[in-house]
Amino acid sequence: MAVRRGLESPNDIATGITLIFMVAIAAIVKVPVRIRSTTHAISWTETAVVVGLSVAPASWVVLSTAVGMAIAAAILHLPPIKTAFAVSKNVLVAGGAGAVAAVVDWRAEPADLGTVLGFLALIYLVAALLDDFLAIPVIALASGTRISRQFLDNLDLRLIGFGVRFVVAVCTLLILKADPRLLLAVPPLVLSLHLAYSTRVRGRTEQQAWQRLARTTDALNVVDLDKVLTSAVTQAAELFSADQVEIELRDGNRTVRGGADGVITYDGSGDEPTTVDGTVVPAPLEGHDRAVDVGVLRLRFRGPVQLSERERYTLQTFASALCTAVRNAQAYAELARVAEDHAYAASHDALTGLANRRHLLERGTEQLSVRHADGVTALVLVDLNHFKEVNDTLGHAAGDQVLVQVAERLRGAAQGDDLVARLGGDEFAVLLRGLPAPAVAAHRAEGLLAALHEPFDLDGMRISVEASGGIAAAPATGGMAELLRRADVAMYQAKRAGQRISTYAPTRDTADLGRLTLGGELPRAVADHEFTVNFQPIVDLASGEVTAAEALARWHHPTHGMIDPLRFLEAVERSGLLPAFAEAILDQALIAVTSWRDAGFDIPVAVNVSPRSLLDARFPGSVLARLRAHDLPADRLVLELTETLTLSQLDVVDRVLSRLRDEGVRLALDDFGTGYSSLSLLSRIPVHELKIDRSFVTAMESSAEAAAVIRSTLDLGRSLDLTVVAEGVESEPQRRALWELGCAAGQGHLFSRPVPAGTLLAALQRGSGGSPGTLAPPLYDAGAVIRLAPGRRPPGRRDRLPHLPA
Repeated sequence: MAVRRGLESPNDIATGITLIFMVAIAAIVKVPVRIRSTTHAISWTETAVVVGLSVAPASWVVLSTAVGMAIAAAILHLPPIKTAFAVSKNVLVAGGAGAVAAVVDWRAEPADLGTVLGFLALIYLVAALLDDFLAIPVIALASGTRISRQFLDNLDLRLIGFGVRFVVAVCTLLILKADPRLLLAVPPLVLSLHLAYSTRVRGRTEQQAWQRLARTTDALNVVDLDKVLTSAVTQAAELFSADQVEIELRDGNRTVRGGADGVITYDGSGDEPTTVDGTVVPAPLEGHDRAVDVGVLRLRFRGPVQLSERERYTLQTFASALCTAVRNAQAYAELARVAEDHAYAASHDALTGLANRRHLLERGTEQLSVRHADGVTALVLVDLNHFKEVNDTLGHAAGDQVLVQVAERLRGAAQGDDLVARLGGDEFAVLLRGLPAPAVAAHRAEGLLAALHEPFDLDGMRISVEASGGIAAAPATGGMAELLRRADVAMYQAKRAGQRISTYAPTRDTADLGRLTLGGELPRAVADHEFTVNFQPIVDLASGEVTAAEALARWHHPTHGMIDPLRFLEAVERSGLLPAFAEAILDQALIAVTSWRDAGFDIPVAVNVSPRSLLDARFPGSVLARLRAHDLPADRLVLELTETLTLSQLDVVDRVLSRLRDEGVRLALDDFGTGYSSLSLLSRIPVHELKIDRSFVTAMESSAEAAAVIRSTLDLGRSLDLTVVAEGVESEPQRRALWELGCAAGQGHLFSRPVPAGTLLAALQRGSGGSPGTLAPPLYDAGAVIRLAPGRRPPGRRDRLPHLPA
């Protein structure tokens, strides 16, 4: 079967015009595909080229292709750059197909239809491949996708299109062979095939668009708002083929811009200029009911773009899905913030922002689990001294300011790995981690307390606050609770000893000492003279002169160090060594009195007496024998009795105490007011002194009840002509207040802590202000002495306690 290949005359103008017309129609009748602001099209140009090569020389086909494409571009009003690209691409396609036709000698008269179809298929394949190879890289560059991906996208549709156009080319050649006049039937056939192909392409495009929309909305189902916005920007840029996507949220005034490659600017202002000028397609971010509007989505294109109806509906659906995703992410963020706030509040102190006790225990427990690999762990407990005075004098608001400033200073003095916590009230803790050695904890604690040395500024006032600290290294067992307990023991030891810092020592831990078999060690302790005596002076409140001293027993254990009497007195009383112990203590007390007397300070000594000793009929003889042995008058000894005596024991005690009193030994009732039998004891036991318990003195400034007890005790003392001594005097305001109430004597840390006899003698010799025998300056000038008569109060004394400054 042969097809006519050449023209009868090169001047066949009609054939050239026909070729030009075919190319122009093939370029105009096309399937449009928009990529960003540029619309690309799938045309029939290669079909027209192949048909032209069957009826005209290759040079005519190339020239006709150029002219036809130019005419089509003019009709379609294409920009110059698109016109140039379309003409150049199709001229290259025509030239390539013509070259292949020349190589296979397409002008020869083939013998059969199979050969014709083979040659035609080869030429069409070259034309189609050239068209794809020239167009796909440009489309990939415009869409921002890889060339390989762009080549594979819709490959099946392109193959079907190639087949359809090839069939059209074959049918056209057959029609030309049969009767050239039938060529008029080709345009309707081409149009029908074009419409069918266009419908298929649109269907596939819409299917892919909905699939991409489904994937895009699925990608928005995250709870992180940043990820929602980033995903929305990149997915919308690809879904709508936009040059730039902008999302502006009304809540928080957030704006995100970007493209398919990712976010370009983030959290900028919506008023900032954009790099993409052209068409802007806005879409409000609102729900289907339009009741909630969270912001706006803007698609930006560099050139003029008009979305199709399907794209507009897709945009509305996407905007609604984005609105839901943003609201969900914002709600989740709010829930996470609330949960975080609750977790923070549960683990931090509301006033200072420091970690609280719970957080300290949790972090400490974690730290102790890895302490062997991370160095030594230690805890410093800090307690503010007399902080109650700040609250009582300046108010709780001022106290809170002090606590906040203390927290800031501790936080500033702590190192990066330290955890600073407020345990409650005026108690703080600092967990020290990764220490090279336990001894480093003491140095670090000194730095923490030094940070509190400078006065605090409270609304123009400068307030000094002292603090005590306890240090404990992590125990081998017991965990964080035991570490906290040990630091607490050390801190209170520092307070009792008048030290700023104390390090935990097992010897001072009463909880540990309770496990010791003290009873078995008492005989050795008495025999080895391990029991020693310290003395606390009793001072005339008005003049500051020392009038007596109280003897306080201590056990200097060779292994456990100094043991507090509260731990061993009960064991001594239960043992049969009480007489020997009492004699040893009394002997040391009387030796001290003798040494003071020889130095010119004739002051009596007060010794606490166990109720069990008063039940021993031999006790008075032992006491009097020790007085004679040291050549001391009986009135140089004061025996202090406690209210633990019961009324049933008083018949026996009466005989013992009556003998001692008759011999001149003075008697004092200790801790008066703390028991239920105070007045009953006074009516049965002829004492010379009353001692007000320290708990009332400490609370007198803030408690009306405590002040009333002190006032009634002083009135009772004056009525019965008894000396009244106040225990626990720790401040000058307390001293003055007690004196104004009529209390003549007191003892406490204001004057001296319990010290050895030699230390007290040195203090007496040194005196206060160069006056031997005094430990405090007088409350009045020498020329203005106020003498207190029994039953009378100091001049100007009010019926209530005076207001005492902190």
